[in-house]
Amino acid sequence: MEEKYKALAGLSAGLREELLKVSTEQEIPAGQMILREGQYVKVIPLVITGLIKVFTAFEEKELLLYYIRPEQSCIMSFAASLRREPSSVFAMTEEDSVVLLLPVEHVLQWTLQYPEINTFFFDQFYHRYEELISTINQVLFSNMENRLLGYLTKKSLVTGQNPLVVSHSQIATELGTAREVVSRVIKKLEADGKVRQLKRSIEIL
Repeated sequence: MEEKYKALAGLSAGLREELLKVSTEQEIPAGQMILREGQYVKVIPLVITGLIKVFTAFEEKELLLYYIRPEQSCIMSFAASLRREPSSVFAMTEEDSVVLLLPVEHVLQWTLQYPEINTFFFDQFYHRYEELISTINQVLFSNMENRLLGYLTKKSLVTGQNPLVVSHSQIATELGTAREVVSRVIKKLEADGKVRQLKRSIEIL
C-alpha cells in the first residue's frame, strides 16, 4: 500500500481513495505486451515497480520512444482515451513490473471532478515531450555511434544496470536499424574505450 501511495503522492486523499478502490494491481512479467497500436485503451497503466517501454513500429522496424518508470504513467494512453481513439504506440514491460491499471471511464470522470489529476498527467506530458524531442533529435542529427551510446547510457540509467544484459539484436530493434550495423558500431565504441563487450552483456566505461 505504501508503494501505491508514493506513486500517488501528488493527488488528494479523496482521489487516491477512489483510484485505489476501482483500479486493479497487476504483476506483469518482463517482455509482455500490454498495449498494441490500433488497440482501444481500456486501462491506463501507472507503474508501481518495474519498467515499461513505449515504442512505435513500421515495416518490421521499431523505434523506442520513451520508458515509463515507477510513479509514472503513459501519456499516450491517456491522450488516446481522452480522444476515444485507438493507440498509436506499443507498450511492453521491460522488466518484471507491478502496475496499477486505471479504468479509462473513471479517469475521464476524474478529469472533471478532480482537477489535480489533470496536473498529474500534464506533468507526465511535459517529461514525455522532452524525451520525444530528444529521440527525434538523435534520429535526425546524431550519427549511429552517438545514438547507440546514448541508448546504452539511458538504458543503464533507467534500469540501474551496468553492465547491461542486452543483445545486439535487441538494440537494433529498438533503434530501428540492422543488427550488423549495431555490431559494427559497438566494435568501434569498444576500440574507442567507451564500452566493453562481455559474454552476454555490454559495460559502459
